[in-house]
Parts: sequence; C-alpha cells; structure tokens
Amino acid sequence: MVFLSKLLFETICKRSTGLPGLPVCERPRHILSQLYRKTLRVLNQLPDECAYKNYTRDIILYRLKIVDETPNPDQIEQKINSGQVEELIIQARNELKLARNFCEWKPWENLVEMAPVDQWKWPPSK
Repeated sequence: MVFLSKLLFETICKRSTGLPGLPVCERPRHILSQLYRKTLRVLNQLPDECAYKNYTRDIILYRLKIVDETPNPDQIEQKINSGQVEELIIQARNELKLARNFCEWKPWENLVEMAPVDQWKWPPSK
C-alpha cells in the first residue's frame, strides 16, 4: 500500500523541472492566470493601432483560455507547446515587463527629432 501511494504521489506531483535554478511551481495555473490578466490590462492602455498590442493580446487570450479550461499543468504544457509551466511563467513575466515598457516608451509616437538620413548605411560615414 505504501509503495502504491508513493508511486501515485510521484506520478501526480512534479519533483523537478530538470532545469538548473528553476524550481517547481506549486500553483502554476493561478500564477499564469494572474500574469496573463495583468498583461491584458496593461495592453489595454496601448492605442488600438499598435501592432504589438494586437498580436500580443491574441496570444495572451489564447493561452489564458487554455489555462482557464485545463486543470492539469501537464496538459497546459502540451496545449501551449512552449515549454514547461515554469518556463511559461518566466515568459509571461517577461511579456508583462515588455508591455509596461511599451507604455513608457510610446513607440507609436513621432520621433523627437528626425533620424539621420544615412543611419542604415555601412560603414558609417564620418
């Protein structure tokens, strides 16, 4: 009986990510859901004509739907197909940070000053 319960525990509980320095996340669905929802709120601050907003929102909504509908983290990994849930959390944190930077950088606005005409020529002229 002890052997069976130990085997069941090892099957259900993930013991290691297999990636050095990346610990197993105890509540990956909760964390992913929060990060995706925060990212969507930040993306809503960007103008509608911003391509980054539109493409990123589509990806986040797709992933959020999978996270909300799939209770098993292993199935989430298979459906999203972009790594382990711990890696997905890192990706989501990085995307949230980038979205916040976009709000600060405002790349959709006009340049403060005109770019040099030969900025893309190589070697640079002196």
